[in-house]
Amino acid sequence: MAAFAEADAAASAEDAEAAAASPAPTSPAEKQKFAKTRFVANAGLAAGATYQWIIKPYRDGKFKKGAKGRRFALVKAGLAGAFAYNRLKAASENAKGDPLLSKAVGPLTAGIESLKGLGSKLRKGDAGDADIGAFENVINGVKDAGKSAGATVTDKVPSAGQLTG
Repeated sequence: MAAFAEADAAASAEDAEAAAASPAPTSPAEKQKFAKTRFVANAGLAAGATYQWIIKPYRDGKFKKGAKGRRFALVKAGLAGAFAYNRLKAASENAKGDPLLSKAVGPLTAGIESLKGLGSKLRKGDAGDADIGAFENVINGVKDAGKSAGATVTDKVPSAGQLTG
C-alpha cells in the first residue's frame, strides 16, 4: 500500500511539473483579443501598398510599354500585389475573431481569393484596367466593411523591407 501511495505522489509531482513547464493554451477569446486592431493594421497595409505601388503608378502610365522606369515599376507592383494579397488574407482571418467584422468581411473572401495570381501578372506586365480595378474594388470593399463594423481602415504605406520580407 505504501508503495502505491509513493508512486501516486511521484506521478502527481511529475504531472505538476509538466503542467508548469508547458504553456497553457489560450482561449479563443484571448487569441482574438485584438482582432479589430489587427484587422485595421493588416487592411491598412494592404490598402497603402496597393495605392502606392499599383494604382498610382498605373494611373501615371508607368506600366505602359516604353515608359521610363517601367520594369522597376512592374517589379514593385508585383511585390506589392503579393504583399497586399497576404495582408488581406490576414485581415480576413482577423475579422473572424470579431462577430461584427466577420459578418461584414465574410462576403469579400471570394474577392480576396481572386487576387491570388495578380502579383505575378503585374510583375510580368500582363495586368490591365480590369485587374487594377479588381484590386481597387476589393480594397475599397474591405475598407467599407471595416467602417461598417466600427473599424476604420486608413492607408499605411509599408516600407520596401516589409514588401520583400
